[in-house]
Amino acid sequence: MFDSMLRLERESDGSAEVAESGDAFNLEASKQGRVDVCTLVASPRRDIVVPAAAVTTSAGAAAAAEKPPYPSPAELPTQEGPLGIRFDFNSGCRVHLPSSEQPWRVLLTDLDTGNILFETTLDGGIVNSTKRYYIRFGIEIWSGGTSVFRHEHAPHGRDVLVQFPVGTVGDIVGWLPYAVKFQQRHGCRLSCAMGEKLIALFAGAYPEIVFLTHDEVQPERFYATYSMGLFFDDRDGIFQPCDFRLVGLHRTAGHILGVDPAEVPPRLSYADDSRPIEEPYVCIAAQSTMQGKYWNNPEGWRSIVAFLKEHGFRVICIDEKRTHGTGLVWNHIPWGAEDRTGSQGLQECARWLRHCAFFVGLSSGLSWVAWAAGCPVVMISGFSHPLTEFETPYRVINYHACNSCWNDPRVRFDHKDFLWCPRHKNTSRHYECTRLITVEHVKATIRRIPAFQTHSAARLDDAGLKEASA
Repeated sequence: MFDSMLRLERESDGSAEVAESGDAFNLEASKQGRVDVCTLVASPRRDIVVPAAAVTTSAGAAAAAEKPPYPSPAELPTQEGPLGIRFDFNSGCRVHLPSSEQPWRVLLTDLDTGNILFETTLDGGIVNSTKRYYIRFGIEIWSGGTSVFRHEHAPHGRDVLVQFPVGTVGDIVGWLPYAVKFQQRHGCRLSCAMGEKLIALFAGAYPEIVFLTHDEVQPERFYATYSMGLFFDDRDGIFQPCDFRLVGLHRTAGHILGVDPAEVPPRLSYADDSRPIEEPYVCIAAQSTMQGKYWNNPEGWRSIVAFLKEHGFRVICIDEKRTHGTGLVWNHIPWGAEDRTGSQGLQECARWLRHCAFFVGLSSGLSWVAWAAGCPVVMISGFSHPLTEFETPYRVINYHACNSCWNDPRVRFDHKDFLWCPRHKNTSRHYECTRLITVEHVKATIRRIPAFQTHSAARLDDAGLKEASA
């Protein structure tokens, strides 16, 4: 049903109850196209608020318990209507009604589908839709049987906030273009809240967007707010209309914002756009946030670095960390790679990626930055299905092995378990998804890259000329 979960304060004793699926509501299916019409009498003294669903963003459940992953909306709706009515779309559709001797009647509709989502009569309080993603809501309010207010969701010329979780890189690189599509479609004044290190990567490329940190958000400014995230436990579809595991990590943002989910790389801002070295080079990144994302073939990186160097490329490792892991499991910079690791900043990483012949990496943040920089990306991944990430003709996955657990709704990702492997942990098949990706498989993929072919052909020509001249 639509919008069936609300928390209300009983006027008699102030106690709070949660009613689900009509347990404390009078529900009736109308023959006039209404869907789960709900009637609720709320307290004139206290607000009605929608309880948070059991969801987890990419910031993680534990972090969410300590600090919300996003800035909270203003306590009261930010837009003013007649008769003390207030409304906004900063946490779904919110309508605040002052106490009145004449009963209010509120109707929420989806203007694009023609569905009536919610209807209630009350003396005063807040009505809040359950759905928090973009819906073109219609609001109509009556007082004592007389229509006193109508509003159709219209962001044009108004302040809209799209907020992203802090502590992730690739997700936001993939999501930002959909916020841009939203601005272009609706003509709103867009603000994007995100981590500070990512603002430098985007702000210069999008002067029409206001970029700000979570601490700089002033929630009372905004007409509407939408939150991007990976909502693993959103079984009721409160924060996302489609499970991200089924549509792709980046394309989920298109569904949340109601725009075309076709992927588009974001523009990047470069502090220095010059080529960093003259010689042909390849960038690699071997580190990630969990062991399941690594290329767990013990001979893999050493062999690929040697292969690239044999073909005349300098191999530059641009990981943030030279060594990363936990407990007894630690991953080191690949042998033979030149060390450009460290906190050089995403703009400097993007500079190296913009000019390299191609990039070899994992399903991790720097692969997304490479994609945005226009660099051919060889992506080695087994834990995720290829629909999860951006399209690349150089995706490496072994379908003969266990794969794509990340996209399986039957298993729950545990961000606190660095050694997470939901199907085969502590067995001989642990991480077979990437252990069984062979060196030859990756070499064959690299050989298909035009830049590799051109450089190899040129080296052969040079070798032939030298041999002839000798």
